[in-house]
Amino acid sequence: MTATSPTPEPPNAPSEPARRSTSWFGADGKMGFVHRSKLYNSGRSPAMFDGRPVIGICNSWSELTPCNRHLRDIAEAVKRGVLLAGGFPLEFPTMSLGETLMRPSAMLYRNLMAMEVEENLRSYPLDGVVLLAGCDKTVPAQLMGALSADLPAIMLTGGPMLNGKFRGQDAGSGTHVWQFAEEVRAGRMSREEFGQAEACLSRSAGHCTTMGTASTMACLVEMMGLALPGSAAVPAVDAERARLAEQSGGRIVELVTEDLRPSSILDRRSFENAARFNAAIGGSTNALVHLSALAGRAEVEFPVDEFDRQARDIPLLVDLLPSGRFLMEEFSYAGGVPAVVAELGDRLHGDARTVTGRTVAENYAGARNWNTEVVHPLAEPVQPAGSATAVLHGNLAPDGAVIKLSAASPELTDHVGTALVFDTVEEYYERCDDPDLPVEASTVLVVRGAGPRGYPGMPEIGNLSIPKKLLDAGVRDIVRITDGRMSGTSYGTIVLHVAPESAAGGPLSLLRSGDRVHLDVAKRRIDMLVDDEELARRAEQAPPAGDADAPTGGWAELYRRHVGQADTGADLDFLRGRRGHAIPRRHL
Repeated sequence: MTATSPTPEPPNAPSEPARRSTSWFGADGKMGFVHRSKLYNSGRSPAMFDGRPVIGICNSWSELTPCNRHLRDIAEAVKRGVLLAGGFPLEFPTMSLGETLMRPSAMLYRNLMAMEVEENLRSYPLDGVVLLAGCDKTVPAQLMGALSADLPAIMLTGGPMLNGKFRGQDAGSGTHVWQFAEEVRAGRMSREEFGQAEACLSRSAGHCTTMGTASTMACLVEMMGLALPGSAAVPAVDAERARLAEQSGGRIVELVTEDLRPSSILDRRSFENAARFNAAIGGSTNALVHLSALAGRAEVEFPVDEFDRQARDIPLLVDLLPSGRFLMEEFSYAGGVPAVVAELGDRLHGDARTVTGRTVAENYAGARNWNTEVVHPLAEPVQPAGSATAVLHGNLAPDGAVIKLSAASPELTDHVGTALVFDTVEEYYERCDDPDLPVEASTVLVVRGAGPRGYPGMPEIGNLSIPKKLLDAGVRDIVRITDGRMSGTSYGTIVLHVAPESAAGGPLSLLRSGDRVHLDVAKRRIDMLVDDEELARRAEQAPPAGDADAPTGGWAELYRRHVGQADTGADLDFLRGRRGHAIPRRHL
């Protein structure tokens, strides 16, 4: 069978910028023949090669990532939008990172996924891309790859699940799991009841229902102007999400025509808006790691201390778990991101650019807050200004550490206690239920060896279970310190992301059980009360940094050799910055 129309002529008028895809599909000779011919096997006609923009749909769908399992259907709506706008959609898969199933940590593979996305965008005949992601690591991974490739791009996140329901009450992803698990350990909830709650928290497709990392990143992507206004909070199963997918497909075709790339959108204003917005929504501590990595890819200078500085005068406005009461479904009905923008007003950079081609101020003009119980007015915040994630420094964390104040116990934010140190999280859980564990309410629990290099992959282990000895005594929170992360759905007085990590020779490696530790959030300090002379002696006697059992091959070894610390986003050193989208050379 032969094609029903002649080989298309190179399509672009002289006044138009040459499209990348033209060098594939508009080429003469055998190369053009090969590129077009192979796509005919999918039933496409020559009309698809008439010079229309070729749009990639980068899909992190996977049954191994339950949060993203509905993205195949969402991709079909994106295709519809691309076709209606005159584009040529081509969907492609990427690896998918599901925090709930992946070991040792999905974070170990964020940079690998970003690399895969970047190389797909660079090596295939794509003029623009729609990024489909949901579970928290998939969102920054896709964006990191897209920023480095710098093709026109727009993201559509997958949306949250419907509210969990357990015994007549709303129950939130993650947050209630941690609560229920502690209730079982304390003997106030049976294991049968715990089992009954499992399915009640996950009632539909979508990501976590609390203001965890997935919800946080969805909101910040919209706030930074890389997604359509109003798209972040709509539930995954709401028909509006399919309409947003269709609109995103249409808009990416326009972005290609306008040659509007991420490098034309993101600047320092975008990151300042994200930092301020993260404070207002009580966002995840993980956002600081991911945004730092994105800033590195976008070549925007934005050190980790800026997250603290930008948030100092921003109160907590959104009353969602784990820092409040409600869940993402209520947040969506209250107006989502636009409602918070309306309340923050001129505390945001209204002149920052977005994928709509308009500014933040233009996108959200006339936005309303439809439920002031969920999204509080500035004059009546959930918590006052300065209650967001704080960045700490001191002799335990020279390059920084973070604490989520909105989810911490106020009485513990200025605290001196005796350290109880564990070198691995496994060691801690082997002993945490021991009735003879030398721990009391004032103890500072420390788990190290959980940073980017040390684990490897910087897992979400920071929300350490309270020792059973303390649970039985009615203690519900103590100070905890780690060079790892915690789930954005977690809560407690937990110092995270200590940098440099212990495996990189950071001061955390010198801390000993019995040392006194002082947490002073007001002064943004985290210190071990050990004199410099003693620390120098310990440093001289310390074994070389690293782990004798570290991986010796494959991705894990490459990761350990090149990963940066938490304060710079834990990206690989050779991936930071834009590398553009040059057409690969190939001749036959």
